[in-house]
Amino acid sequence: MIVPKIYFQNVAGQLVEDPAGFLRANWHGQPRSFDDTRTLFTQMQRALQRYGWSRILINQVGMRPFSAQEQNWVAKEWLPQAVQQGGYRYGAVVVSREVLVRLATAYITTHVQGMPLIYRSFDAEAEAVQWLLQQPSFSY
Repeated sequence: MIVPKIYFQNVAGQLVEDPAGFLRANWHGQPRSFDDTRTLFTQMQRALQRYGWSRILINQVGMRPFSAQEQNWVAKEWLPQAVQQGGYRYGAVVVSREVLVRLATAYITTHVQGMPLIYRSFDAEAEAVQWLLQQPSFSY
């Protein structure tokens, strides 16, 4: 059995290389700075590029809500770059029960219109993984 390997970790979260051919982004619950968030997202894009992957499992269960600055940066700068340069195509989001986290995430996911990117939200990680594994694993 191949064990998942930590690709990157900081106060905002942890990125794990899943042997099934996708990136796992596990958000932490402690306070973070904008720089922490930006660094985590930048490393997400680098991992996609490094492996040629197109899929990310995003676990937001314990996450704090995005700040307005984080929302704007992710939606307007990171997402377009991750799609165009990183090959990001499929995001399976394990959603938080926290309403503010859900609202902040919804703001970001509504900015994918016109991009070749599909987001799906799930309450359970097993369902998210199942859906993600049905999507093409590599961006071409």
